[in-house]
Amino acid sequence: MEQDSVDVKAYAAIYPEGKFEKIQLGEMVNRGGAAGKIFLVEGKPNLVAKIFHNKNKSATNRQKLEAMLLNPPHFPPAIKDGVEYVQIAWPVAILDDENGFCVGYLMPLIKMDEAVSLDHLMQKAIRKKLGLTEKYSYRVFAAYNVASMVAALHSVGHYIVDLKPSNVSVYKDNMIVAMIDCDGFSIKGDKGNRYPAEFVSEEYIYPEGMELSCDEMGEEQDKFALAVMIFKLLNNGIHPFSGVPRKDVEMLTIQNRIEQYHYAYGLWPDTYQAPHPYSIHEYFDKATLEMFERAFTKGGNRPTAAEWQNHLEKLIHSLKPCKKNPDHAYFTAKGCGLCVAEERFKGAIADIRKQRQTPQMLRGMEISSISVENLNRNKAEKHQEELKIQRISVAAITVFILLFGGLFKILEPYAGVLTDIGLGAQAIITTLVMIFINKMMHKYADKAPLLQNRALTQMLQVYAFICIIIALVTLNDIPSGLLSPAL
Repeated sequence: MEQDSVDVKAYAAIYPEGKFEKIQLGEMVNRGGAAGKIFLVEGKPNLVAKIFHNKNKSATNRQKLEAMLLNPPHFPPAIKDGVEYVQIAWPVAILDDENGFCVGYLMPLIKMDEAVSLDHLMQKAIRKKLGLTEKYSYRVFAAYNVASMVAALHSVGHYIVDLKPSNVSVYKDNMIVAMIDCDGFSIKGDKGNRYPAEFVSEEYIYPEGMELSCDEMGEEQDKFALAVMIFKLLNNGIHPFSGVPRKDVEMLTIQNRIEQYHYAYGLWPDTYQAPHPYSIHEYFDKATLEMFERAFTKGGNRPTAAEWQNHLEKLIHSLKPCKKNPDHAYFTAKGCGLCVAEERFKGAIADIRKQRQTPQMLRGMEISSISVENLNRNKAEKHQEELKIQRISVAAITVFILLFGGLFKILEPYAGVLTDIGLGAQAIITTLVMIFINKMMHKYADKAPLLQNRALTQMLQVYAFICIIIALVTLNDIPSGLLSPAL
């Protein structure tokens, strides 16, 4: 723990019933968030003091704290095995300095080392890492406790506004809720006054509140955020507005999907996304699905916190134990959705392993065989292959040139035959030969880099054509006068 020499001093504690006493701060136990630091209080082991960072808001802070002291939420104490658990760090006294400025407040000590963020209950890997129970019934009970806490606040006109799992804690052993930073709530004052919240978090803002500021948000914001948290607790941490986007759609953030009511787990398919493959919403009780439908679809009358509290209490008492896995439980005759989700997950893992066992190829090579040595060896082999092809290409072009250069000598024994078939047939044969040469050069261009040089192939074809014409003119003994107009 850390001692803060500037803030550690005596303050005046003023209780709602008019009691006044001096208190002395002890060690700082938490630097706190944006609002203030948390200190132990000497001689009061069950209390801590929150000292605000900004003392310039003394008057506003006092008014809000007075409203909180005069109008606390009412719910029965949480007692388990004879131990009473503090569920909410609600102010019990205002703290003034020697000049009469409001600098903070006293509140009950919540032993945070015995609690975890509600976020940690959502994912199996985190639960395993922290040694939290895997019993599904505990998550249902945690959802019930959160709904009960919100309902108690709403019953006296207070709203949380920045309601999200990371702002709610639960005791690890029993899932009893513990809430801190209550001075950040939207607090109902007397004579219609309200002291607004200062923060709200994306992925939990209700669609109609996108254009509103925190001081304009109230019960609807809490009702929406509470429904999101309950959905995540019941559905393995899956956000009700997450899912698998359909093809050819613009990628949207979770808050964008909320704004456009892209709820993928309702009675009707969503146009933007399909449900998450490991969702168990199809195994929820019908009444539960109807309440989520009201909470997340456009025009729905969102369930209140009290409605969720009553509904979740019924679910707790109607949960059926799973025969295959004692940590599982289910709601209806459809069976255990958790078992189905686990089987899907195992199937997906098996597919991934199978793919990993299949050699992965890159340009015709197994990726596992790719190493510096292999790459260098392949590079050298490829270079030798290219040199070989180059030599063959040069040899072939040389033979081509010699062949057509000596065409007259090759055809000379057949001069009589050529004369007999006539010039027309010779022209047709010449055309077919030129077409054949052109096709061969195109066919082997990919294999012989030299033939990819268009200027070279055109030159060779022109050369062949001239050699053929010269040979035919000579063998047919065509008078030179016939060719003079073309020269």
